[in-house]
Amino acid sequence: MHSHTLHFALQTSSLLRIVLLGFLGFLVAMALTPLYTTIAYKREWWKKQRTEAWSGGAATVYNKLHAAKHRRNVPNMAGLIFIASITIVTILANISRSQTWLPLAGMLGAGVIGLADDVMNIRGTTKIAGMGAKLKFGLYSLVAIAGGWWFYDKLGVQSVYLPGAHHVHIGVLIIALFWFVVIATANSVNITDGLDGLAGGLLASSFGTYALIAAIEGKYSLAAFCLTVVGALLSYTWFNIFPARFFMGDVGAFALGTALGIIAMQTDTIYVLPIIGFVYVMETGSVIINRASKKLRKGKKVFLSSPIHHHFEAIGWPETKVTMRFWILGQIAGVLGLVVFLVGRYS
Repeated sequence: MHSHTLHFALQTSSLLRIVLLGFLGFLVAMALTPLYTTIAYKREWWKKQRTEAWSGGAATVYNKLHAAKHRRNVPNMAGLIFIASITIVTILANISRSQTWLPLAGMLGAGVIGLADDVMNIRGTTKIAGMGAKLKFGLYSLVAIAGGWWFYDKLGVQSVYLPGAHHVHIGVLIIALFWFVVIATANSVNITDGLDGLAGGLLASSFGTYALIAAIEGKYSLAAFCLTVVGALLSYTWFNIFPARFFMGDVGAFALGTALGIIAMQTDTIYVLPIIGFVYVMETGSVIINRASKKLRKGKKVFLSSPIHHHFEAIGWPETKVTMRFWILGQIAGVLGLVVFLVGRYS
């Protein structure tokens, strides 16, 4: 009985710590926001409007929908706020070699590349408004491969869990799988970041779901990291909802997309990642479909604009309606992913 009471007390203490670190992430991000805002507006870190569509060709529909937004000069790189907040809280109160080193390092590595891309966006005049796609892909791949090597060599992970098959040993190929999951997730999150408040709200749901999964698995430091991200994101989203005071930029989208992919690998739940990230999959799928359609059907598109959130804008939905309905989809997807995780792991 005494042992059971002690175990319950330890679990309660761990859960309390997770919640407190999430709240701390929110407070630190709130405290850093005025500093970022002052510098960003003074330095005129305005995000430049892209002229090339995700699916190729001129972004005529997108430019028509968002011309007014870009005319009012909204600063970019606000992802620096939550990256700094998450880093401060994690280093000071939640550093763990087995659980938080890897997502923190991945987030920072991807964030540095995203920051360079955003700086090029602010200062440059290229059609893609930033770093070239091949260079960007290569640099992010280096971060993902380095993370995959650490995952394999230092953490000793050589298998992947699949419902029904259980743990499948794949050895060194885990590095390639790690690379694929991280790159796919990071790019999907970046594609989704296109409306005021959209990515912030969706990522808060995704990381909130993974906080629960990590806690259920007994990975309390990782769960605390996830909730720290949620806290910092809620602060960011407070200011990013329509009309946005600032945008997270590639520094934020790629950093958190990378961290999300890494956490899916660390919790051994890549089979539920496409469910939890259903909206990211839908957004990326719409880009792929439009690009393929334009090539195969002589320029004809399936969607008026892609990613698909712009299609709904183009058919007349207000930006806020698209954002909030996608938030709801993201929350439903998170719950469904949690259910699939529980059934698959404990059935």
